[in-house]
Formats: sequence, C-alpha cells, structure tokens
Amino acid sequence: MYKLAHWAQEWLGLHLTPQQSEAFEHYRQELMTWNQRINLTAIRDPEQMLSKHFLDSLSVLRVTGCLSGQRVVDVGTGAGFPGLVLKIACPTVRLTLVESVGKKADFCRHIAETLALENVEVLAARAEEVGQQEGHREAYDWAMARAVARLPILAEYLLPLVRLDGYMLAQKGETAPREAQEAARALQILGGKLEKIESVELPGIAETHHLVVVHKVAATPARYPRRPGMPAKRPLV
Repeated sequence: MYKLAHWAQEWLGLHLTPQQSEAFEHYRQELMTWNQRINLTAIRDPEQMLSKHFLDSLSVLRVTGCLSGQRVVDVGTGAGFPGLVLKIACPTVRLTLVESVGKKADFCRHIAETLALENVEVLAARAEEVGQQEGHREAYDWAMARAVARLPILAEYLLPLVRLDGYMLAQKGETAPREAQEAARALQILGGKLEKIESVELPGIAETHHLVVVHKVAATPARYPRRPGMPAKRPLV
C-alpha cells in the first residue's frame, strides 16, 4: 500500500496516515476475497486495483477539495467506488451509497462495518426511487457517480439529489466532452449548469480520465427523476 500513499502524496498532495493505508489494504484484501464468489469488479490484479479503483476514486478530490463534513451520495457505487475510498481519506464525510444490486450493497455494508466507518448509509435501491424520497431529494452537497451511464441519463439520476448550489460530479473517460454536449438539454431541464471538465492523467493508466462538474443552479422539477428505467429508455436529449 506504500505505492498508493506515495501516489496520493505526490499527485494529490494528500497525506495518508498509517491507519488509512491499513484501511485501504484491508479493503483491497476483502475485495479480492469477495470477488472470488461475487462479481464485484472485472479488475482482479492487486496492483491495478490500486490505480484503477483506489487512486481513480481519490482523483475526485482534485475538484471537490477535502469534503470535510459535507453530505455526499455515490450512485451506482458497485464495490464502493468512489464513495468508500473518499470516506477513508476524508473521515468526516457524511456518506450515502446507492446500489441496486443487493450483493454489492452487502459488500459495501461489510466494508463500512469492518472498518468502523461512521455516518455511512447503504441503500439497496434504484437512483430514480431515492431521488424522490424525503431526506434524500435535493439534500446533498455532492452527488457523484463513476462509470454508471451516459451523461444525459446520469444527470437525471444525480441532479435531483443535489441541494441548490450543490454539485454533481461524473467520472468519465475520453467521451466526456461529447457527452457534456449531449447532456446540455438535460442539465437545463434538471437545474444544472456545466461548470468544468477537468482532465486527469493517472499513474499507470494510459487513457485520459475526466471529472465533469455540474453546478446546481435551480430546483429540479418535481416530475424528475421519472420512474425506474425511464431515464435510460428516454434520455433527456
């Protein structure tokens, strides 16, 4: 785990304590163990997990800052990326993980419990459902997702969860600029305004990653998100 701590310090200016490094190692070991019986991630090489999961998740901090005390929701979190990684790095984050696949949600709960992470809520639910629930709708400082859906669809999952003057963040690959153009209408309807697209070069990863940041400038109309499946079936483009 020295490599992750070195990368975090050199690339992000983030100092990981020995306890945080130990937590990341435990997380990686549990991920490899669970992955033998549940398909949590296609990446099975321990070194690639460091760069393609942990460091990639930490890259979010380049645009969010330290997130101290902020309320964050990670939609379609899978095995907890980026949400649980950010929680380990920023312990005061108030985190909600949304994952519709029950076994993946169970893994996230297991990690949160075994690492004694406080203020972590795991919802085994669809984003469209959570976005209409009191206590979650327009309640978060940051709503984020990694490799979940194209931006016009993702905007309908995330923006209803963001408070006014909060932010949506999407981790994207090289298609980010084109997807942002495609999402222009969706952002306008849902109350968002594209703030920036930041390119990220990760050590050990050839392709460029992008962080797409959207500012919530107006309330999301009550009809959004639509019922489960509709955002993907009929995107706002």
